[in-house]
Formats: sequence, C-alpha cells, structure tokens
Amino acid sequence: MSKSKAPAPGAASAHKHIAIWLVLLAAGGAFTLTMGVRQTMGLFLSSLNTSTGLGVGSISLAFAFGQLWWGLTQPFAGAVADRIGTGRVIAIGLLLVAVGTFITPLMTTTAGLIFAIGVLAAGGAGMAGPSVLMAASTRLVAPEKRGLATGIVNAGGSFGQFAMAPIAIGLTATVGWASAMQWLGVLVLLALPAVWVLRGNSNAANAQAAAASGVKPLSARQAIGQALATPGYRYLSLGFLVCGFHVAFLATHLPGVVAACGLPPAIGGWALAMIGLFNIVGSLAMGWAVGRWRMKSLLALLYATRGLAVLVFLLAPKTPAVMLVFAAVMGVTFLSTVPPTVGLVAKMFGTVNMAMLFGVVMLAHQVGGFLGAYLGGYVFQATGSYDWVWYIDIVLAAGAALVNLPIPESRLPGAARAA
Repeated sequence: MSKSKAPAPGAASAHKHIAIWLVLLAAGGAFTLTMGVRQTMGLFLSSLNTSTGLGVGSISLAFAFGQLWWGLTQPFAGAVADRIGTGRVIAIGLLLVAVGTFITPLMTTTAGLIFAIGVLAAGGAGMAGPSVLMAASTRLVAPEKRGLATGIVNAGGSFGQFAMAPIAIGLTATVGWASAMQWLGVLVLLALPAVWVLRGNSNAANAQAAAASGVKPLSARQAIGQALATPGYRYLSLGFLVCGFHVAFLATHLPGVVAACGLPPAIGGWALAMIGLFNIVGSLAMGWAVGRWRMKSLLALLYATRGLAVLVFLLAPKTPAVMLVFAAVMGVTFLSTVPPTVGLVAKMFGTVNMAMLFGVVMLAHQVGGFLGAYLGGYVFQATGSYDWVWYIDIVLAAGAALVNLPIPESRLPGAARAA
C-alpha cells in the first residue's frame, strides 16, 4: 500500500512564493481600480461645473467631503475586516464605488454630488482602501517582506492613476464626460476576484499572539486608546494629515492649476498620469528602503522634498515641460509615504489590530484631504489663483518633516500582538 509523500521543500517554497504574489496581485489590483477612479475624478470637475452650474466652490465641497468620508470609513472598515473578514468588506466597498461613480453624472445639486461622490464612491473606496488592503497584505506575508509588500500594493494604486487618467481622457473624447465616468464605475468591478484571495481576518493572529505571550489580546477600544496615548502615533498622524492635504489638493485641482497657467487641458490629464507613473517608482523604492533606513527619516525626507519642489515650481516658468517635470517629482513623493507609515504602525503595535489602527491614521490623512480639496476651490474662487494654497502647502510640508523626527522606532512593551 503506497504512502502519500510530504511535498518537497523546494515545491513548498515555490507554492508559498506563488501564494504571496497572488495576495499582492489581488490587493494591488483592487487598489489600482479604486484609487485610479478616485484620483481621476478631478478631470471631470470642469464638466460637472458646466453641466450643473453649481460653481467650483460647491463642487469642491463634494470632493472635499469625499476625502473626509474616505478617511472616516477606514477605521470602521478596518475594525470590521479584522473581525468578520477582509473579503466581505472589500466586496461591499467595490459595489459602492461602482454605484456612486455611475450615478454621479445624474446629480444636479450639491447635495446629490455629495451623496454620489462623497458618500457612496468615497465610502466604498475607503472600505476597499489602503487600511484594509495593507492590513491583509501584512497579515498574509512574512514580517521581513512587509515593507516591500506594502510598497507593491501602494504602487498598484499609483498605477491606477497612471492608467486611468488617459483612459478617462480617451473615453471623454469618444463618448462624452458623463458616459466616460459611468464606464469608469463599471471598470471598478473587475477587482471582485480579489475578494476571494484576500478573505480571512486577524482572529488567527489574535489567538497566536495570546498563546505566545499569555496575555489576552486588546479589544478594539483598548487598542485605539493605547495608540492615541502614544506620542509617536500622534506625531505620525499629524504628518500624515499634511500628506492628505497635499495629495487631495493635487488630485482635485491639478487640472485647474494647469488651466490657470494657460496650458491645454490635455496637459492636466497627462500631469495626473505622470504623478501616477512616478509614484510607482517612489512606492517601490520606499518599500525597498523600509527596513534599510529609519522609517521616520524616510518620511521627513519625503515631506521636505515636497515643500522644496513646490517652491521651485512657483518660481519656474509655467511651460508644459515644467508642469510635467513637476508632476513627476510630486509623483515620486505622492503616496510613497504609505510604506514607512504602515511600517511604523506595525512596528509599534504589531498586526493584530493593524487595519483599524492604520485606518485611524488614514482618517487623519483624509481630514487633511478635506482641507486640501475644499481650500483649493475656495481660495481659487475668492482670489482667482491657487498661490495661497501652494504657500500653505510649503509651510505644512516643512512642519510634517520636523514632526516625524521624534518618532521612536520600537515596539510598545506589554501588549500582546502578532509579529
């Protein structure tokens, strides 16, 4: 009678590598579609204004509310994913993004746009967003590969912006802006297979941590209380708030900045695409750098680079080449803040409540996002220029670079948590 043989070590290792890459493909692919659609919505701001006659300020309010709601959903989505399963949360999120994006062209009031863009699409993108996707990745890959894993997933979001901006431009030229937006909503549903790959939750990690340490895992409320009482976590959140201000202002108003500089509208679409393309480079480079250099130093460097790049842009002539080079530099620093931020949260607290704790940091990011999206429209409507927003951005970038420096890179003592 034949006996079944255990798989050879080489075969087991190969299967493990395939499983890891499948996880990263699923998380990165989902982020590609949700982030790609969200980050190209600014291309439709002028068309929405022309169609509805509501004014740039009112439409910016809908985009700004979306930034805030995207952040507000993430701690709750993370907490639910940590308990009942990542796949279910992502599935609901993808459906909401699709519905919200599809019905946006049908809205004719500020309240309608807030509901479609700010509640449905943004809330769905938050549920299928970085806090849930990054936490699933860190839970399913080995600790020594987490920096690169988060960089790869983050690069997926960047690739989405790079790919979706030309697609949105092409669709708009072919079928009109309204149908183009609706097709983007349908494209989001291509991420549904990721639901199966990323299923599961952190219950196993909780049990493992408790067994290893003999300490009962923290509840969600206890974990948040511990995090908010940690100065390094608060500093990290403040810096990430500045990141949100910068990112949301660019995503929403860069096409408007291009128009204010007297450049063709197509340059706005290509500038957004350049941000997405070079953010792939920045995300992968930062994922590689995590673990090799201090993460707080990497964050300080990124924020300082942003402030300096904006200052140089303000002083430079506004030509298409300058605009695209500026977009490329912004792309390198755009969301490359995510891998070291995720890394610092995991370093301080482990992965047991990772989705929720990173979700709280993302909430701070989106409070900044609300301010960046709203102030961009408000200041432009009041002054006819974006200059004052750029000045604020430079000051905030300098502050974010400084506030990250005191963050200690060590685990908190006394808490049970997964590796």
